[in-house]
Amino acid sequence: MSEVFTRRVSLAITGASGVQYALRLIECLVAADCQVLLMISKAAQVVVATETSIGLPGAAEQQEIFLSNKFQARPGQIKVFGREQWMAPVASGSGAPSSMVICPCSTGTLSAIACGASNNLIERAADVALKERRQLILVPREAPFSEIHLENMLKLSRMGAVILPACPGFYHQPTTIDDLIDFVVARILSQLGLEQVLLPRWGEKYI
Repeated sequence: MSEVFTRRVSLAITGASGVQYALRLIECLVAADCQVLLMISKAAQVVVATETSIGLPGAAEQQEIFLSNKFQARPGQIKVFGREQWMAPVASGSGAPSSMVICPCSTGTLSAIACGASNNLIERAADVALKERRQLILVPREAPFSEIHLENMLKLSRMGAVILPACPGFYHQPTTIDDLIDFVVARILSQLGLEQVLLPRWGEKYI
């Protein structure tokens, strides 16, 4: 009998800086009993090796085992799909979850989605989300933004995508890097409609 989860979420990790946001998001989604349909670009694997001490395997099958163990996921809770695994559920409107997050979202991925390239599974999954009018949350991490980046974000926003830059706030008085990571992840969870306890909501103390 297959495992039953409260929700399914597609998550793509691409080659922008800030893979820590994605790793924390996976942890939170697993804790919320969501099934995570995960895609990791080749560039993202380079970023993981550069920004963390995590020894992430190269093949999707090994990545699935590694991440499931790391985040203590239930059997089948984290499913990792390869770049050209076209039979993955995320490649079709009849199988894809209702929500997709790309975190972090490189400007190259942003451009490919904006023009409908669909040259790999991440781009195709995002294209499916747009064509099916489903939730697509993009977390770009770049500075400064060029006119091309801004035009692509505006174009995708007009299509219904949520543009949520990795720009942590400071009103919660962060004292660690983890606090800054949690700020962005909390905003993503809120967009997904999931309860989060990573930071207090604005004005909550007055309620």
